[in-house]
Amino acid sequence: MTPHLTGWAHTPFGISETDIEDLIARVSRDALADAGLEAADVDLISVGVYNNGFSRQGFEGALVGAGVPELATVPAQRVENACATGSAALYAAMDRIESGRARVALVVGAEKMSGTPSDVLNDILLTACHRNSEAVHGSFAGIFAELADQYAERYGDPHEAMATIAAKNHRNGVANPLAHLRRDLGVDFCSTASERNPVVAGRLLRTDCSMVSDGAAAIVVTSADVAAGARRAVVVRGRAHAGDHLAIASRPDPLAFSGAATAFRDALEEAGASAADLDLLETHDCFTIAELLQMEAFGFAEPGKGAELVLSGATQRNGRIPVNVSGGLKAKGHPLGATGVSQHVMAAMQVVGEAGDLQLPRVGLAGVFNMGGAAVANYATVLEATR
Repeated sequence: MTPHLTGWAHTPFGISETDIEDLIARVSRDALADAGLEAADVDLISVGVYNNGFSRQGFEGALVGAGVPELATVPAQRVENACATGSAALYAAMDRIESGRARVALVVGAEKMSGTPSDVLNDILLTACHRNSEAVHGSFAGIFAELADQYAERYGDPHEAMATIAAKNHRNGVANPLAHLRRDLGVDFCSTASERNPVVAGRLLRTDCSMVSDGAAAIVVTSADVAAGARRAVVVRGRAHAGDHLAIASRPDPLAFSGAATAFRDALEEAGASAADLDLLETHDCFTIAELLQMEAFGFAEPGKGAELVLSGATQRNGRIPVNVSGGLKAKGHPLGATGVSQHVMAAMQVVGEAGDLQLPRVGLAGVFNMGGAAVANYATVLEATR
């Protein structure tokens, strides 16, 4: 029972006055309509919301039925796995489809982050690290700044490559009507500390860090027989979920992103493909150093050579492996629970040729990578259109 994606919906990411119940309701209705299905067709609802203090409203699985009453009696669950919460919810639905215990699942990822005081928000984000050993860094930016320092000490300063990644993703985001920030900032701005682009932590400037965003996305996952009647469908060719030590200091090599490498390799193996076969990669650039480390973990560059890859233009929109054509988390935004679902929507739109101004000339296979924490929970997916 190979899972297929047959419908999706996505709110604009940014600062929203809409509460999380309404965000969830909007994408739930729109995704089902996009798939040509009714509430009565849904066997499971899988919801990804991190929350952990962003809202006093929990029990988000049942919140779908609160906003869309016709879905209130459908079995629903909430899944959480840090910044990979959206992918965790999607994978839980895929598991149910593959088991044969469901034919149609509605997956919703959402987060309402704005409105939370900055000190409280920062503390909520730190719940996704190993507090006993990493809270000393003061923020998640501090944790990734430490990784950037380690990279600089071993391989040379990645500053220019990080600025190039930031500028690339912001330039890509200009064409995305759903993106939080649609502005081409340029490499010079992204590489220079200024009043408008201050130092956040260590080597990281504001342009090296994803934004605080609100938003939601939803996907309808179906069995192959249901997908056969859909107007278009995207098959999940391969997928994998791999873990790593929560405490970065417990890893043999913190810069290797070993869990990310394992998930990516295993997803490609299941898909019967290689990294060179991918026409697009939507990956988890919560910080620019993360995208750089992922390029090496995924085998696009040897360890220490990721900067050369980035500076060569290979990951640009017209490069040999276009990365984050949507703008990525950097420009599109990073509402935690919504991110993994959003990444799969962006990739699915590309493989069926529905990405509008973002559309690449040809996308046969698309890769998606979403991680929770500093590459602790790692999800990799390979998508292909069936028609």
